[in-house]
Amino acid sequence: MHDFTTLLIEVGALLFLLGLLGRLSRRIGLSPIPLYLLAGLAVGHGGILDMHASEEFFAVGAEIGVILLLVMLGLEYSANELVGNLRSAAPAGLIDAVLNALPGAAFALLLGWDWIAAVVLAGITWVSSSGVIAKVLADLGRVGNRETPVVLSVLVIEDLAMALYLPLVTALLAGVGLFGGGIALAVAVGTVLLVLVVAIRYGHLISTAMSAKDPEALLLGVLGMTLLVAGIAAKLQVSAAVGAFLVGIALSGPVAHHATELLTPLRDLFAAVFFVFFGLVTDPRDIPPVLLPALALAVVTMGTKTITGYLAARRAGIAEPGRWRAGLALVPRGEFSIVIAGLAVASGEVPPGLAALATAYVLITVVTGPMLARLPDFAWFKQWLRRRAAARPVEPVPAPD
Repeated sequence: MHDFTTLLIEVGALLFLLGLLGRLSRRIGLSPIPLYLLAGLAVGHGGILDMHASEEFFAVGAEIGVILLLVMLGLEYSANELVGNLRSAAPAGLIDAVLNALPGAAFALLLGWDWIAAVVLAGITWVSSSGVIAKVLADLGRVGNRETPVVLSVLVIEDLAMALYLPLVTALLAGVGLFGGGIALAVAVGTVLLVLVVAIRYGHLISTAMSAKDPEALLLGVLGMTLLVAGIAAKLQVSAAVGAFLVGIALSGPVAHHATELLTPLRDLFAAVFFVFFGLVTDPRDIPPVLLPALALAVVTMGTKTITGYLAARRAGIAEPGRWRAGLALVPRGEFSIVIAGLAVASGEVPPGLAALATAYVLITVVTGPMLARLPDFAWFKQWLRRRAAARPVEPVPAPD
């Protein structure tokens, strides 16, 4: 009973603090994400206070937060839009892998680490944070922007790539060889294809089975199905985020509209929990020794990720302001990077310093990413774009595929 009382006090105090920080962030025109992260650092391991009793609660809440962020994004788009965007964004996905995975691998080799560590760090720098970016897009009111489907397509391609990467890197770290890695890869591919087929071909049946007129039943049904599919996907070594996103894609019509209204408060609550948990499990004392290397890696890969989004939006026929919005929105790394680092460190096959480097790197990109995403909204940035446009010949815009 004493532990439960402590849990209530810690969770209540943190949520109340988050409410104050959220209000403060909106008054100063800043995304609340950096403030949530700093709050987690202040009350986590090595912080001002150590709220260890609530860590397990926030761990579960953080997982639910990512799932809700992704299902809400999926509700904004249809299955046909997803397939079309994935086809058109496939080249951007390849550019994304080359520009953002290679710097991580090269950096590991420069530090004197072996090729396994290079493969791990390549994954950490490659994939953007779907959860953070979804929150940023919602905070900035850009979900309906023309460049947002391009951003989502890149994120989905990354998440699908992670469905293949994670089983392979897990097998590599476990030393099970090519055969074991091949089996894990086959299971992952089969699961992704199955969920895609069900979402695209039978999504209308799922929507028909739910009633938009009964809010309670709709909330329980959508939330339950989302958690179920996400859990099954994770069990099969596929991203839970991919499963949740595809559930949102499968729902359509009034069901999708009313589900969005019902899930929005839950999304906001658990999204805040996700960012706090990230800070809670990070010991600030581990960051200073690796801060400069992490900062250097972050600067390089924030630049390459911005180029990725810019080129993807340009190829889709988006005007230059939208290209910059797409590129800067993709900067944050997050949940996948931490998962990859955790798997690697737990295996004992990589240097211990990799975990601290990954944590510092993710923190830098998560704190600066939401701030950089706001740059295209500033008047001086718009003036700079106008001067660029006036100083060069008219650029032919490629037709979208």
